[in-house]
Amino acid sequence: MTTTETEARSSVRSAAHKRTRVAKSSAGLGVRMRRNWQLYAMLALPLIWLAIFAYWPMYGVIIAFKDYNVVSGIWGSPWAGTKYFERFIESYQFWKLIKNTVFLHVYELVATFPLPILLALCLNTVRKKWFSRSAQLITYAPHFISTVVVVGLVVVLTNPNTGVANKFIGLFGFGPVDIMGDAGMFRHIYVWSGAWQTMGFAAIIYLAALTSVPPELHEAAIVDGASRLRRMWHIDLPAIVPVAVILLILNIGSILSVGFEKVLLMQNNLNLDTAEVIDTYVYKIGLASAVPQFSYATAIGLFRSVIGLVLLVLANTFARRFAKSSLW
Repeated sequence: MTTTETEARSSVRSAAHKRTRVAKSSAGLGVRMRRNWQLYAMLALPLIWLAIFAYWPMYGVIIAFKDYNVVSGIWGSPWAGTKYFERFIESYQFWKLIKNTVFLHVYELVATFPLPILLALCLNTVRKKWFSRSAQLITYAPHFISTVVVVGLVVVLTNPNTGVANKFIGLFGFGPVDIMGDAGMFRHIYVWSGAWQTMGFAAIIYLAALTSVPPELHEAAIVDGASRLRRMWHIDLPAIVPVAVILLILNIGSILSVGFEKVLLMQNNLNLDTAEVIDTYVYKIGLASAVPQFSYATAIGLFRSVIGLVLLVLANTFARRFAKSSLW
């Protein structure tokens, strides 16, 4: 067979493959669904959950613009325009809630965001696998403890009479301190108990990203005389920067949302000056009050969501421009 004939047959095969790909790509959605029905069946349940619990409740957002009452229903209630948004912005609680929510979230972000990264880098450099796996198991196990149990442990440990924290303080001659009733201590307890609970589990994401680092890079760095710390700084850390940037963007987008359940469980009449945040305030006026104010609570929640969306877009824009990594 001559070279010309071989080239001709190769061109015929490539043209046939190209036609096959074009035919597959031009197949209708129904044809593709019939061919890959197993994948679409697996996708159905998450989509149903998303539609029911994420998109369908958006229908109720309309009551933020109405004087809603249960008897008349959503469409039967009269329109109120932006009255409830103006009421929230002009209320004496507005700046207090914004300050408490933002300060608590920023404190949590600054204090806890680097910890999983440091833990993942340290675990990745440990040579003894049994020690690395044991440390990882111990650190991410608290993630599976419920928030109610964690708050219960905090309350027991900080009890003024029987708590371990006050027993330790008593060794230095100081009297019992009501730690949970101290408004200044609320943020510290919230943030660092959360760091203990979530640090290990969050490190799994970064450990997974570190597995993509080629071993040849470390071998070449060792040959060049690079120390373990330098290899961590110049090889491992750049590998997890894109993941860290994406998680940071998501955290910034939820700056007006904090752990509602944990904050509510840790609140008491003595620490409300720093413990009252937007989420708990919405719950109290919308559901827990003697006369529920559904429209007002919905307006506050919508206000929080819109601000979060704006911050998410801005954070993504800055990350794409400066860090070369973004969500979209």
